[in-house]
Amino acid sequence: MTTTTDSQTPVAVDPNLVTVTIDGIETAVPKGTLIIRAAEEIGIAIPRFCDHPLLKPVGACRQCLVDVAMPDREGNVRPMPKPQPSCAMEVSPGMVVHTQKTSAVAAKAQHGVMELLLINHPLDCPTCDKGGECPLQNQALSDGRATSRFTDVKRTFAKPLKISTQILLDRERCILCQRCTRFSKEIAGDQFIDLQKRGASQQIGRFDEDVLGFAPLGDATVGPAAEDESGRAFASYWSGNTVQICPVGALTSAAYRFRSRPFDLVSTEAVAEHDANGSAIRIDHRRGTVMRRLAGDDPVVNEEWISDKDRFAFHWQTAPDRLTHPLVRDRAEDGTRGELRTASWAEALEVAATALAAARDAGGVGVLPGGRLTIEDAYAYGKLARTALGTNDIDHRARPASAEEESFLGHAVAGHGIDVTFGDLEKAPAVLLVGFEPEEEGGIVFLRLRKGTQAGRTRVWSLAPFATRGLERLDGTLVPTAPGLESEVVDALATGTDEPSLAALREALGAQGALVLVGERLASVPGSLSAVLRLTAATGARLAWIPRRIGERAGVEMGTLPGLLPGGRPVSDAAARVDIAAAWDVTELPTAPGRDTDGILAALAARELRGVVVGGVELGDLTDPVAARAALEAADVVVSLEVRASEVTDLADVVLPVAPPAEKSGSYLNWEGRVRAFRQALESHALPDHRVLDELARHLGTDLGARDGNVLRKEIDQLGAWDGERVAAPATEAVAPAAVAPGTAVLASWHLQLDAGRGQDGEPFLAGTARKAVARLSAATAEAAGVADGGVLRVSTGAGRIELPAVVTDMPDHVVWLPTNSPGSAVRAALGVLPGAVVQITAGTVTTTEEA
Repeated sequence: MTTTTDSQTPVAVDPNLVTVTIDGIETAVPKGTLIIRAAEEIGIAIPRFCDHPLLKPVGACRQCLVDVAMPDREGNVRPMPKPQPSCAMEVSPGMVVHTQKTSAVAAKAQHGVMELLLINHPLDCPTCDKGGECPLQNQALSDGRATSRFTDVKRTFAKPLKISTQILLDRERCILCQRCTRFSKEIAGDQFIDLQKRGASQQIGRFDEDVLGFAPLGDATVGPAAEDESGRAFASYWSGNTVQICPVGALTSAAYRFRSRPFDLVSTEAVAEHDANGSAIRIDHRRGTVMRRLAGDDPVVNEEWISDKDRFAFHWQTAPDRLTHPLVRDRAEDGTRGELRTASWAEALEVAATALAAARDAGGVGVLPGGRLTIEDAYAYGKLARTALGTNDIDHRARPASAEEESFLGHAVAGHGIDVTFGDLEKAPAVLLVGFEPEEEGGIVFLRLRKGTQAGRTRVWSLAPFATRGLERLDGTLVPTAPGLESEVVDALATGTDEPSLAALREALGAQGALVLVGERLASVPGSLSAVLRLTAATGARLAWIPRRIGERAGVEMGTLPGLLPGGRPVSDAAARVDIAAAWDVTELPTAPGRDTDGILAALAARELRGVVVGGVELGDLTDPVAARAALEAADVVVSLEVRASEVTDLADVVLPVAPPAEKSGSYLNWEGRVRAFRQALESHALPDHRVLDELARHLGTDLGARDGNVLRKEIDQLGAWDGERVAAPATEAVAPAAVAPGTAVLASWHLQLDAGRGQDGEPFLAGTARKAVARLSAATAEAAGVADGGVLRVSTGAGRIELPAVVTDMPDHVVWLPTNSPGSAVRAALGVLPGAVVQITAGTVTTTEEA
């Protein structure tokens, strides 16, 4: 389509653009643009409450009324008979809009709406948490009346209403903008609050089936019910977002309520540390104390949403067991460990260096950095191991791992940069989840997938023993898969199968943009990661590995794996070693690939290694916590770098306190491979890991060059990614599943997002919204075990037992699912086995809370 100028020169006109005039300014915007968005693009602000750019238009509050005129059939521009909501009306060709700035009609309409909104609104501004950052407060000043004409008694409700342990509702403040209910339905899919009643009695409340006439999706295991009204608690992993987007302070956080005023806070942009997404957040602090965390605005990662775990679980950084001074344990002549005592940094570093040097010479030292490190810290751990300690015995994977996974990471992840992105998740026509539950283990990944499924662009399939609540809200398709059989099903997809549902899935994965998302749990399923690579090669689908911890991708890229150097360089490649040795100014590096986490611990127990450096590792996360404790007890020296006292502290000879995320600057690497830099929020004397490691290396006679994070980043950038031959793809064979005898079942397990992890302990408000720990099994399996739905099921091994309420679920027979690390269900510590193992199941005998 073209138009013609006075000189008769054809000028192209974009058919997807619409020309509209707003307050006398002509602008062209894409078709489908709302009037309020078109006004924003040319710098005209229209008051609004219900409007939110990530929510569907609803026109609920009517505060954004504008005067609109449109061409009729003859082309005459005629005004519409009454003002229109600019947040719900799309622009059209030739439209003329007058906002409150140029139209007395629009201004009067907005003033009237504001007056109606304030009729029953309480005068809570001096005490309301929203005071000072409240859109209603601001717009009442700019667009409201100077005095009120209302003389009657304002409507009141009992306040606050506890709709969950974390979220409180002041109903009399609510202006029915429906932002909270729209977020819950459209974004999270958690329909636990809704509009209730009609007319003047209408209000937002916790889901009340008697009033609304229908029940929400999901099961009764989502969390404890509130005590003051019928209906379910607002037990959503995303409930805190409703507090942030509420424009009037009707929804508030129980943890933050009455603790501070917005104008007393200092804000610092930061990055969330609880999962591998690297979500943008804002830390608000006062007088050296973090008061709250809010979601940052980052369109390419988390948009404007974060999980409740990222929002509320930050008190771990200042818990009572926070370590503030170095600790040293004296040993008797016979090697008996004494008590830890406070020491100076100089003494602690000298003791640690002397003991590590002796252990290095006597047999070797392993390094276990943990999976929560920044890029700078991970790089420093890898450099310390190879230079000062002369070893490749380093592994950041503080979880079940395998040699197959290490080969997979070296081949398909390390050095690949950004491949699959968050944006790709919501645009992919097909997504296959293997060993990965997005809502529980992926956080924002779930919201991006749901955005795609709700838009009708994306279909999701999951290889899992049962359809989780998260998969149901993704409208996903379950491919029932018992633990240990993932490789068999994936290979069937790769080679082709006549089974109709698998054949349809294989065809879907062949579409352009299709994705396969794998989780860290596949590391404990032999042959599964090898099969995934065969599947992606056969179908052309792209692959993304999404671990649970924020530091996992940084560890892969920075060389904290036994067979990898920074940038994906194989330890076994002589050219790669020369490359790194030149950058580090050393003559040579250790040549043999080292031991992984389990291998390091086994070598310590066997006295093949004599010492270990540990960085923030929780023993309960490891494959065998009991064996890990015994291994550390057998070591000649244990040097621990950590924020809080832990089980490792109890076994350490030297404890070096390090700074938590809020007290240091640095950069994380999220699962995409995207660098997520953050600044220090709080003033602190605490040192980041890389500075402590730099001093430790200096006492060992090595210059690590890791004192300054900026210098480290420059060194990392200069190294770049490896351009030589990469690690070969794994070709591990699948292992046949163990036979299941009567009275036994195959164990399935994964972490819930809110569980008993130490990153969220000490958070009673948040813990109240966690999903209850239950044991899931099929009806036939439950009957064979002699347990009814809701009864107590005992799951046991030779190491111990777990007893939980049984929930009969549509899932394969001879399988039992337990949460990995929830209250009452510490699978690795209690049972000593991993998913895929055979466990005994019987009816439990717990009768009292104390016994449970």
